Amino acid sequence: MSTLVADQELASSMDCPVIDGKRQIQHIPPRTADVGGIPVNRVLPSRHRRLVGAWCFLDHAGPAIFKGNAKGLQVGPHPHIGLQTFTWMIEGEVLHRDSLGHEQVIRPGQVNLMTAGRGISHTEESVPGETHLHAAQLWIALPESDRQTSPRFDHYPSLPTWEDQNAVFTLLIGEFAGHGAPTLAYSPLVGLDIASREASSVTLTLREDFEYGVLPLEGELDIDGDRFAPNEMAYLGRGRTDVTVNLPAGGRAILVGGKPLGEEIWIWWNFVGHSKAEIVEAQRDWEKGSDRFGTVKGYDGERLMPPPLPWKTQAE
Repeated sequence: MSTLVADQELASSMDCPVIDGKRQIQHIPPRTADVGGIPVNRVLPSRHRRLVGAWCFLDHAGPAIFKGNAKGLQVGPHPHIGLQTFTWMIEGEVLHRDSLGHEQVIRPGQVNLMTAGRGISHTEESVPGETHLHAAQLWIALPESDRQTSPRFDHYPSLPTWEDQNAVFTLLIGEFAGHGAPTLAYSPLVGLDIASREASSVTLTLREDFEYGVLPLEGELDIDGDRFAPNEMAYLGRGRTDVTVNLPAGGRAILVGGKPLGEEIWIWWNFVGHSKAEIVEAQRDWEKGSDRFGTVKGYDGERLMPPPLPWKTQAE
């Protein structure tokens, strides 16, 4: 990801205003990006919204069908610091490899979670013969106190799933409606997949101290009479106790939320840092092939390299 973002939002910007007795909802449009040869819709970060809780990055890939000799997703070795990569697979299969030696195929209904901490590198590629891909990939910013934690990888093949209000719910992380996910979290978070077999009106109970966003993955959503196209996020802010989401038949959405991080973070390329100096150091370590990020074995391809840094340290 080639972007530079500093999160400097005030607490008041997390509370959507109330106008004529109705709490407003912010529309966050997507932009198109390319990841490993696959077009994706990127919602976070953007100039409209940097964070939702500690969620600092959200890509929606697909639904995509690979035709002919297309190899599907091919993301070469690249590094991360200061974050967790969070992949929710809806359709297709992707192979994860990392510098800790893990090899894991993620399948529909599963979550891969990689905690970068002080540094890790990995690859992602569609398994041979796979013709479909539909997934959401998110990043979670680690709090400053945990940014140097040891890197690790966790795979969650089974997650809490239940049916209610003519919809199927899968809890990806955190707690919701009396269910708890086993997914490792370093700050208070929630992630929930909502899929409707038929047109449904779903009321979600919310925490007033959390800020929330709802992203339609398939089909339009209606919230309080406000319509949202696929890949257009509805930012709900804080202070709500509930929200009613109307989904069409075959609709799908993801709810993300959490306590506001309350810390300034910087995002550049594949790095999340709490200062520019952290990112400068990480990029230089990767460029010179430092042992910090290790080596990913088994991937047939070159390492990905970052664009030039947009600034210099004071020492220069």
